[in-house]
Amino acid sequence: MKQKKERLAGMHAKKTAAAAAMTLLVAAGAAALPGKGTTPERENKEKQMTTTQSKFYCNIKALTPEERSHHNRLSDKLMTARSETIEMEKGYEFQFSPQNVTLAELADWVAGESKCCPFFDFHIDLENEGKLLCLRLTGEEGIKQFIRAEFPIQ
Repeated sequence: MKQKKERLAGMHAKKTAAAAAMTLLVAAGAAALPGKGTTPERENKEKQMTTTQSKFYCNIKALTPEERSHHNRLSDKLMTARSETIEMEKGYEFQFSPQNVTLAELADWVAGESKCCPFFDFHIDLENEGKLLCLRLTGEEGIKQFIRAEFPIQ
């Protein structure tokens, strides 16, 4: 009988400890919920920031170190050789002279960039009887701010 009472007392202590732990978890979770102790304006900003940050990000692991090095060299060349930057409704157009940048180099850059930044829409045009090479980067709302942050806009 004594053993039975000790077993029941042990079970009661375990249940009490489990209930206390559950109470702590629920309380901690509620404190971490959005809106608890924040203003609606701050909550909206936090939601917007999270959405923006999660929508546009570069996957640096998409390229091998060798590919990344090659892509960086091409990026430097393109940004240096760019003759004009035009702001568009949904992004930017970068213009190049085919004497400074080849169509193959631009296509190579797009292939690399599309691996690490798949959220871009890429458009390559060869215009003016082959005298103007254009790259348009477009995308969803907010892409222009991302482009301005990532590429030096003149």
